[in-house]
Amino acid sequence: MNIEENLGILSAFILYLGGMIAIGIYYYKQQKKLSQFILGDRKLGPWITSMSAEASDMSGWMLMGLPGFAYLNGLSAFWTGFGLIIGTWANWAITSRRLRHYTEVANNSLTIPDYLSNRFEDKKGGLRLICAIFIIFFFIIYTSSGFVSAGKLFNTIFNIPYTSALLIGALVVIFYTFLGGFAAVSMTDFVQGTMMFFTVIYIPIAAVIIMGGPAPTLETLAGEGPDFFSFFPESMSILSIIILVLSSAGWGLGYFGQPHILVRFMAISNPKELKKSTQIAVGWVILSLLFAIAIGIVGKAYLTIPLKEADAERVFIIMAETLSFPFLTGLIWSAILAAIMSSASSQLLVTASAVAKDLYSPFIRKQASDRELLFISRLTILGISACALYLASDPNSYIFSIVSYAWAGFGACFGPTILLSLYWKRMTLKGAYAGIITGGITVLIWKHFAWFGLYEIVPGFFFSLLAIYIASIFDKKPSASMQNHFDEVVKLSKY
Repeated sequence: MNIEENLGILSAFILYLGGMIAIGIYYYKQQKKLSQFILGDRKLGPWITSMSAEASDMSGWMLMGLPGFAYLNGLSAFWTGFGLIIGTWANWAITSRRLRHYTEVANNSLTIPDYLSNRFEDKKGGLRLICAIFIIFFFIIYTSSGFVSAGKLFNTIFNIPYTSALLIGALVVIFYTFLGGFAAVSMTDFVQGTMMFFTVIYIPIAAVIIMGGPAPTLETLAGEGPDFFSFFPESMSILSIIILVLSSAGWGLGYFGQPHILVRFMAISNPKELKKSTQIAVGWVILSLLFAIAIGIVGKAYLTIPLKEADAERVFIIMAETLSFPFLTGLIWSAILAAIMSSASSQLLVTASAVAKDLYSPFIRKQASDRELLFISRLTILGISACALYLASDPNSYIFSIVSYAWAGFGACFGPTILLSLYWKRMTLKGAYAGIITGGITVLIWKHFAWFGLYEIVPGFFFSLLAIYIASIFDKKPSASMQNHFDEVVKLSKY
């Protein structure tokens, strides 16, 4: 790129990053207590609730990992998108309203471990501790995927060493999360979600137009073979197809256990607005995922030099450079950074909340002031970021693979426990212990051995459900107060 092009791209990045930092500084002045920092005092409106939930959900993998997967595998990538679309709808329709009411009824719970501990009247704090440990472990992995995306982005665009690129991307995320807390993260997510939406639609349409339309594009892709255009590749056996569909659908199961998404349901100001938020979120996800897959498929025809293995995750970045003038290219590339930052910031914030609210306050300093807890939260952001940066130091890391592991961990650990805690009155504290531990351990073991090639969230989720049921049935019935709280939530959720 010449100097003029570099200046155009750089000015777009500066404009975007400056805006994100300004939001962080603005909200920093409003952070007086822990509830503001980690849940925004439950004051989100429907648009920010839905857009921030989906932006924090999709992350850099939507603009890099998923297009790269589609570039290598063709239309079979649709099944991953399908699972995510169904999972998004189900999470909003089934979980959001009851969780919003239950977290308020259960002693105004501010975090997922806080909610589960209050829901099951865990006086000793063991459940809170186990939840916090799993959140820290899997979010370090998850956050590292965002940092890998940022490193690849800056490395490709500005041709700077991967390590330097990694640090630049991470520092901006850390800065506004550190300062502004939940309100800043939610507002930046809204902006970032809007950028992601328009960008992911523009790229494949612009590429098809440049290639002369759909017919010439399909003609170019014809040389890829029938498997590239098949939802069920002919080269796959019946068993392999079943495993493909189950694994892809498993992505949808993961939604019920993602703390950085669930916390948005807890933060909306009026539960009645969740219906509107659901419509916005599902519409955003359907269009965004389908066009993200289209980027990878169209990119196969558009790019003259083939991309192999991990390099395939750069397909969006490379296409954007030739489809726009420099400043617009810079804004499009900023949308990738937006996707990365929206998830990483949410993950850092939830982890910081777990440490301050669910570890430090109940086990180390029960009388800690809000000012002290805010300090611990911000210190945690720095510590978790350092661990995630270490894991992200390998430039050959697959973003898609990292995300899928963390997604499975949360989905199996918390998904069944959250669902049954909201809908099964007979569930007990021992059941919650059994579900979280069984789900987490199953994912760790299954990932290592990769039996049958089945995505680890599928066995993890169903073994967790089974463990919850068995442990609860053989346990004594929940206390009268637990049953009364459940009945109160059911009544509230009808209106």
